Amino acid sequence: MCLFSPEQNFTNKGEQDSARCDTKEELEKRGCTETNIINPSSIFTPTVDIPLRSGNQPIQLAPQQINLELRPGKPTTFPVRFKRADGYPVDLYYLMDLSYSMNDDLKKVKDLGTDILKALKQITPYARIGFGSFVDKTVLPYTNTHPDKLKKPCPDAEQYCQAAFGYQHVLSLTDDGSRFQQENKIGWGNNTRLLVYTSDDGFHFAGDGKLGSILTPNDGKCHLEGNRYTKSNELDYPSVGELAQKLDENNIQPIFAVTTNMQSVYKELSDMIPKSAVGELSTDSSNVVTLIKDAYSNLSSTVIIEHNRLPEGVSILYKSNCADGTRKNEPRGSCSNVKINNEISFDVTVTAERCMKPQSFEIRPLGFTEKLTVKITTPCQCECDDQRDAADCTSKGHIECGICSCDSGHVGQNCECRVGDKTEKELNQGCRRDNGTSICSNLGDCVCGVCQCYASETPGKQIYGTFCECDNMNCELNNGKLCGGHGKCDCGKCLCEENYQGSACQCLKSDEVCKNANGTVCSGRGHCECNVCKCKPGYQPPFCGECPACPSPCPKYAACIECLGFQRGPYSKNCSKACSHITHTNVDKVVNRKVCKEKDSENCWMIFIMEELDGENQYKAIISNERECPEPPNIAAIVTGTVAGVALIGLLLLLIWKIIAFLHDRQEYRKFEKDKANAKWNKADNPLFKEATTTTMNPNFSGD
Repeated sequence: MCLFSPEQNFTNKGEQDSARCDTKEELEKRGCTETNIINPSSIFTPTVDIPLRSGNQPIQLAPQQINLELRPGKPTTFPVRFKRADGYPVDLYYLMDLSYSMNDDLKKVKDLGTDILKALKQITPYARIGFGSFVDKTVLPYTNTHPDKLKKPCPDAEQYCQAAFGYQHVLSLTDDGSRFQQENKIGWGNNTRLLVYTSDDGFHFAGDGKLGSILTPNDGKCHLEGNRYTKSNELDYPSVGELAQKLDENNIQPIFAVTTNMQSVYKELSDMIPKSAVGELSTDSSNVVTLIKDAYSNLSSTVIIEHNRLPEGVSILYKSNCADGTRKNEPRGSCSNVKINNEISFDVTVTAERCMKPQSFEIRPLGFTEKLTVKITTPCQCECDDQRDAADCTSKGHIECGICSCDSGHVGQNCECRVGDKTEKELNQGCRRDNGTSICSNLGDCVCGVCQCYASETPGKQIYGTFCECDNMNCELNNGKLCGGHGKCDCGKCLCEENYQGSACQCLKSDEVCKNANGTVCSGRGHCECNVCKCKPGYQPPFCGECPACPSPCPKYAACIECLGFQRGPYSKNCSKACSHITHTNVDKVVNRKVCKEKDSENCWMIFIMEELDGENQYKAIISNERECPEPPNIAAIVTGTVAGVALIGLLLLLIWKIIAFLHDRQEYRKFEKDKANAKWNKADNPLFKEATTTTMNPNFSGD
């Protein structure tokens, strides 16, 4: 919780006046005494507190009005008392479904008006009853819209029945039970309000009107003319939320008296409407008196207090002190099984999050018209008793809560700056960086056109600069330390110690860390930057020693290997000059996984190893003395082999031809034998003989 010190000269030069607001411990550390610390408390004051009483004008809720002075962030708790009065007045409005299916119930209910009033009189001498009825919207598909059916919706056997309607108010609230049988505005009093809803069917809700092409949402208003609801066929049904809100606004407690088959439906509806009850109605409504009596007893014994819409920035919690125990930190107060003349209490805790204009809200018990009005103020201005002295503020102003309030034409922490002919806007222009909108970077005050930077609340932090744009804390961190612990922060940049460098002083200036085993920095193929080798493309850290992706040097320098190791090849005449970047050693045998094999000018394989030395294009070659040269071809063997091959191929082709001819002859012979066996002629006849004479018949010859 922030407290305030009104002491003069409390702040140092350049220190914000906000430093006066701090915890009690911090203010005492700076030398403030108890009497020089302003610590306003939240208080509540009942302004209307009529004692609880019974009778014709009972008071069940106290106090009735209270003023709260709330210090932002500091909660305040006050008590609310409730005592269920004996004989509290009751208004009961009987709303009946007059669909034809409820015809027998209507006849019974007309006779029960007096009995209902008598039952209420047993509970309270101040009881009144009223009556209203409803059917449905007089449009399809809810009602048969044939003109005759609209006039007489009941069966033809009935001599008379009322024309179809939506809702009709019949009898205003009265204490005369006999008028319940007559047709006669409801006239709610400042009493307990009960609405008994009787039906043997379900209910409609918002959206159902679309079936009858009624799309305009319900506006929640009365629209009664001649005791009839006139917007039935123009406005949609209300939603459950709208119904609950209207019942709550008017402190009406509904009792749903429905038949057995509809009980589960209305119990779900009752769960969404606070302070409502559901009772089982007999088929002819004969038990309605008992039902109302039991439902009222259950509703009245449950006390729920809640608030209406709270002002923005205000929160509230309830602690219920009931006969059956205590419940804390609930969004509303609630006690059940409260008996008549038994007093219960609720502790209400209200918190304002910030300073605000005077506001108010109401707390009331559900189902009752009584209420507690809570008026809220937030005293955010310090009340200081300053002793006036003419020398204060360089005699150009006066002290208000320890802070100089300067006379016209003077500004500054001690009113030391004379504005003269310049306006405050012109003076402030010199405190804006690059013609920006913020004055002194929002980290200082513009005094006489010059920025006076604030003293930071962060220990060790200093704000400075022409426009208070600099400080000594906003620099890079390395290993969790400002400027790596090896430098000082100056206006966003690290000023490193002699042996360190880098944006966060994270690097040693020495390149010892970047030297390889030979003492060469980055193997001569890179440079040391912030203790890390930055290698040339392809070479890898830490010392740029290897280049896995680079092409092998073996093919490129094969000519050098030939002249260095065997004194022959294209470079044999100027080998020392052309291959000066390669040192070599000849050995009898090379053993290494990375062995190079390249052909020389004599088509022999040279075997050698290339090791890259520090620097660029510097190599050491280890060359094997022995080359792998191919042996000359054996001419005799080649000729003999060729002749033998040709002869073998010829014999093979001849053999294949012989096999094919044999198979073909064999097939022809079998065919001949088969034809011979099938031939039919005399042994003396030659089957191939044909006579020389040919006989031809003239088709036109008649024989004459």
